[in-house]
Amino acid sequence: MRPLDDLFEALARSDFRRRFRLAARERAYLGERGMATVMEHGRDFIAKRLAPAQPVNDGKQTPFRGHPIFVAQHATGTCCRGCLAKWHDIPKGHALTGDEQAHVLAALQRWLEREMPEARMRQSSANE
Repeated sequence: MRPLDDLFEALARSDFRRRFRLAARERAYLGERGMATVMEHGRDFIAKRLAPAQPVNDGKQTPFRGHPIFVAQHATGTCCRGCLAKWHDIPKGHALTGDEQAHVLAALQRWLEREMPEARMRQSSANE
């Protein structure tokens, strides 16, 4: 797996990946529900849509909008198994391990926290 610092440096050089931003609707969703809830949704999406060895509709399974996780998946190259292979050095053809799923979730959370730092701050204060 590619280290996240290296990944984010590479993503910053991609015109396609750099263009993704949370729209007002996704920002509101993240703000209202909080990072922990959104990441729980992400855990479920990854387990069902990305983790299987042969995901259904691979390459087309992730919408471009409608949930903060979907936008983050496109921004971080975690939207399909082809992008996971290209951007994260996680090969196709095997079910994602727990560590690989954790790596994907860490990338998603890091992007969401960069995109909307106030969601992270709100989550931190809720845990104190």
